[in-house]
Amino acid sequence: MHKPKAVFNWSGGKDSALALQKVLQENNFEVIALLTTFNEADESSSGHSVPLKFIQKQAESIGIPLYPVMIDKSPNDYENKMLKVVEHFKQEGVAHFIFGDLYLDEIKTYRENKLNPYGIEVVEPIWGQSPEETIKQFLKSGLKAKIVTTQGDKLGKSFVGRDVTEKLIEDLPEDVDVCGENGEYHTFVYSGSIFKKEVDIEIEETYKLSFDVKLESGEVNTYEYWQAKFD
Repeated sequence: MHKPKAVFNWSGGKDSALALQKVLQENNFEVIALLTTFNEADESSSGHSVPLKFIQKQAESIGIPLYPVMIDKSPNDYENKMLKVVEHFKQEGVAHFIFGDLYLDEIKTYRENKLNPYGIEVVEPIWGQSPEETIKQFLKSGLKAKIVTTQGDKLGKSFVGRDVTEKLIEDLPEDVDVCGENGEYHTFVYSGSIFKKEVDIEIEETYKLSFDVKLESGEVNTYEYWQAKFD
């Protein structure tokens, strides 16, 4: 029996790695690619701002080819590029896209609305788990991850570069989701059973990023993040 082919949507972070570990252990799919979107301007990953070469290192150690998709800031570029991605993998015989989402219904619904019409089934291996349950699973999984981005008004600069451990979880403020599910922090996984060898990563420095978002009312909100610079 041939296993169905699947594409894993890879962020490089802990939830993504936990979901991939589960998929590989259960062995119900042939994962033929790790799909990651990048900002075309600086070739950093869309979700976690990790440079392409480090996501590539993860893929090489995992042993599954990386399929990078470069996204620019022009209107509809993301949707246009992703449609081409779907068409490409449909030709490869793929009918499943796998994600590492936990519980945000609007994200799952968005994925299904975009993919189901093209015959692509959305697979969510860790869907429905609470953040507390998920972080416990991660801490027991053998996977290792470092925080590489924090939301400035939620977590300070000192959290960047720290490994995700029981001590880190204890140190998180009460209003921060333990998995960072609301964007409070993002991680980079560098070791564990899914890797053939540990991914070398050193944080050279930490710097602040600011983004202005204009609301429909005309009001402008500024969001600040602490971001790791990799070496």
